Amino acid sequence: MDESLTELGEHILGGVEDSMLGFNVAYGELTVRAQAGSIARVLKFLRDDPACHFATLLDITAVDYPQRARRFDVVYHLLSMHQNQRIRVVVETDEETAVPSVVGIFPSANWYERETFDMYGVLFSDHPDLRRILTDYGFNGYPLRKDFPLTGYVEVRYDDDVKRVVYEPVKLVQEFRSFDFASPWEGVEYLLPGDEKAEN
Repeated sequence: MDESLTELGEHILGGVEDSMLGFNVAYGELTVRAQAGSIARVLKFLRDDPACHFATLLDITAVDYPQRARRFDVVYHLLSMHQNQRIRVVVETDEETAVPSVVGIFPSANWYERETFDMYGVLFSDHPDLRRILTDYGFNGYPLRKDFPLTGYVEVRYDDDVKRVVYEPVKLVQEFRSFDFASPWEGVEYLLPGDEKAEN
């Protein structure tokens, strides 16, 4: 399996070498790293090349690494039902640099790019309708960034009693908890529920 994925990675590297930064195979999955400005060219090659035939865009998301200068990895997941394979394409970007939209290649990218913008603040150039899709229009910030605060924001909901939309402070379902990750059978200094019965 890994050999066939390595061969596929080398084939892709040969087809769009000037647009790629490299590839690796880990845990039975092929990951291709591409230059952000060339993402449309890479995805078009992956869709149209007969050896690839990745005709289905499954997802676009991002990963936040706040310690890096280019803090976001934008991740594209593609499926080739013809080849029975999946591939992950990753590009790096920062908060100000827009990644080219791929809506012209995969129309389903429209809502995926909007969600990535809404949750992470990643910009997509030439997107036909780049606006928030999950949060309300007045929402400030990007909830999936690692530096997003957990308190101090408001949520919007429809209140049936007053028959209108109301803004309320965000309420966390549970209090902050500290986990010690110790085994419950050894090293624990506090009483677990039911332990008081064992002492009798």
